[in-house]
Amino acid sequence: MSVVKLRTNVVVIFGGQSPEHDVSCTTAWHVTAAIDRTAYDVGLIGITRDGQWNVVSNPFEDELTDAVGAGHLSPEGFPTNPFEFLAQLKSASSEPIVVLPMLHGPLGEDGTIQGLLEVIDVPYVGSGVLGSAVAMDKSVAKIMIAAAGIPVPQHITLKSPSLTSLAQIGDRVANDIGFPCFVKPANMGSSIGVSRVDRPESLSEAITVASTFDSTILIEEAINGREIEVAVLGNDYAIAFPPGEVLPADAFYSYSDKYLDGNSTVEIPANIPQHVADEICQLAIKSFNALGCSGLARCDFFYEENGRGILFNEINTMPGFTPISMYPKMVTASGLSYSSLVDRLIELALERHSARVRNTRRSPT
Repeated sequence: MSVVKLRTNVVVIFGGQSPEHDVSCTTAWHVTAAIDRTAYDVGLIGITRDGQWNVVSNPFEDELTDAVGAGHLSPEGFPTNPFEFLAQLKSASSEPIVVLPMLHGPLGEDGTIQGLLEVIDVPYVGSGVLGSAVAMDKSVAKIMIAAAGIPVPQHITLKSPSLTSLAQIGDRVANDIGFPCFVKPANMGSSIGVSRVDRPESLSEAITVASTFDSTILIEEAINGREIEVAVLGNDYAIAFPPGEVLPADAFYSYSDKYLDGNSTVEIPANIPQHVADEICQLAIKSFNALGCSGLARCDFFYEENGRGILFNEINTMPGFTPISMYPKMVTASGLSYSSLVDRLIELALERHSARVRNTRRSPT
């Protein structure tokens, strides 16, 4: 007797209200193009900048940045409440459903959309609520990473910096960190809101810029080291791919350098001693586990060759998948194709969801 395997219904959610809206659209476009249509039924949900949910009917006629807000959308009357939207989608299909939340930044990568999907009981790619939330908050992540015994740079966290005098902040930075330093929003990605501050007089402006994106600000020492990144893939038994090195064209790896200019270069694998590469991979997996991540993540480190060695920078639970993004480049450099990577992410989502169902719905007796 032959067994008929149901096709999986993959739903890509993209856009969102975060300043990383455009990056999300670009990421989703490339992921959608890579999904094997002979194995999956694919649907797309675009979230506009003001939070409206829409079905995108033809993502390849225009860039998704345009399609999410106008044009190829759902018919009038389709539910826009996210709970109703996903519940209707789930009840209307007999096929397994996996959501690919290709959302970056707040209201997408920070545990919010993950919590919604947990309530709806739909499998999804990437880390759960806790892992997504703590990884998104760079200040909390550094506390947990340091507690796991992984070295982190010197840093200061400011809560509601407008309530603290600039003189106090300046004295604290000068005494504890020094200049130059970096000022950034604690909960943001893609280098949005990040400023390099070379002298005390520039500190106020940098804090103002960062404060437009978050009420919690992180001030970090400027590391005179190499930027090494590692792609991690898996759930309980994650693997790390050989590290890559970012060679920024800008003063640091800025938003324009990442997504607009394309002037930065990368070296995969990174030209570092093998024992250093092995140690960075081990620390990447240790960081991944310490923050409770699953599915995938890109772990970023600094490497001070003649100083403190390897220092944790940050971890991204939904890294970019654009053509010049580091995560897919590092994975494909090891021989796994882009489409096979997407397949594996879907498998991991179903695996994690099955484990969660077993653990949370088991009778206590």
